[in-house]
Amino acid sequence: MSHAPNVFQRAPLPTATRESEPAERAGHAVATATAAPPAPVVDTPSAHAPTKRRDAYFDNVKYLAIVLVAVAHAWEPVMDGSRITRSLYMVAYTFHMPAFVVISGYFSRTFDMTAPKVKRLVTGVAVPYIVFETVYSLFKRYAGGAPDQPISLLDPWYLTWFLIALFVWRITTPLWQALRYPLPVALVIALLASVTPDIGDDLNLQRVLQFLPFFVLGLTLRPEHFRLVRGRAVRLWSLPVLAAALVLAYWAAPRMRLGWFYRSSSVQDQGASWASGLLMTLAVLGCALVLTAVFFAWVPSRPMWFTVLGAGTICGYLLHGFLVKGAVYAGVFDRYAWLASPGGRIVVSAVAAMAVTLLCTPPVRRALRGVIEPDMRWAFKRK
Repeated sequence: MSHAPNVFQRAPLPTATRESEPAERAGHAVATATAAPPAPVVDTPSAHAPTKRRDAYFDNVKYLAIVLVAVAHAWEPVMDGSRITRSLYMVAYTFHMPAFVVISGYFSRTFDMTAPKVKRLVTGVAVPYIVFETVYSLFKRYAGGAPDQPISLLDPWYLTWFLIALFVWRITTPLWQALRYPLPVALVIALLASVTPDIGDDLNLQRVLQFLPFFVLGLTLRPEHFRLVRGRAVRLWSLPVLAAALVLAYWAAPRMRLGWFYRSSSVQDQGASWASGLLMTLAVLGCALVLTAVFFAWVPSRPMWFTVLGAGTICGYLLHGFLVKGAVYAGVFDRYAWLASPGGRIVVSAVAAMAVTLLCTPPVRRALRGVIEPDMRWAFKRK
């Protein structure tokens, strides 16, 4: 039986032939796929799954991306009044989520609706979503002092939006694989969604649809595309591109709403007309693609000390939100005002990076195995 590992986890080596929103709605994280020749991505392989070679590059991508996610979340309570921090936050938000979504699509290329892959989709994505959406809602209700916080599986809160988005993207993979021009179709859908304020909050469909082009892009990529982006020429060109992005972000920091990066609302909700909003949506999408390529170009392809942590990024993703929100609910950032100083922000960044690193370690992954990669053979028919 074929099993599909999770994008949060280490991915097998592809074969040569195939291979926050601040506070309430900020969600990030990570992705999954299917097993088969090109490494899949959904959750961690079960204990009885056959051992497969891992690609250090993709493990490194996932670990470094989850560190950026956690650090950016930790900046939210302390970045007011700091133009530099806000601009760095904008740059990080431009590409770290798109990078995860692209990798998710890349490792979903072999997904079909066969029973083994559907089982992995349920156990590796649907079950963790149900569990953590419930736990996060209870956490906000009792620790966050929000007694009216509902437990609704249709309205994902904070980090859990990505899991339900991944579920929707994954089950539509056969459709995108069948289309002749999937990427233009996905782009049109994303643009239409961005100018449709009546879509509502169910399943966070704005994000599902606006991030869709990145997932479909991942479905179209091949190993040679990643080799190309890691070439010397691309790396050299990426340096002035990154410098220009930082300068542009510094200029835009006091002028631009952060909602453009979260993609959780329509352009009208951002105070823009549909025409100017479409142009802004396209501009942000283009910047995201460019900076994602820059990020991919500089991720090391050789095994590093943190490579093994790529297998546990789902744990880091799902758990770090409790630390960030817990600190906010406990009044840590209000009590220790120095954390909003330049030195304090460095401390916050370092603590966030170290915390999410620890949450990605094998002991944490083993402790959560029953939730993030349950066996659940009892729930499915035997053949």
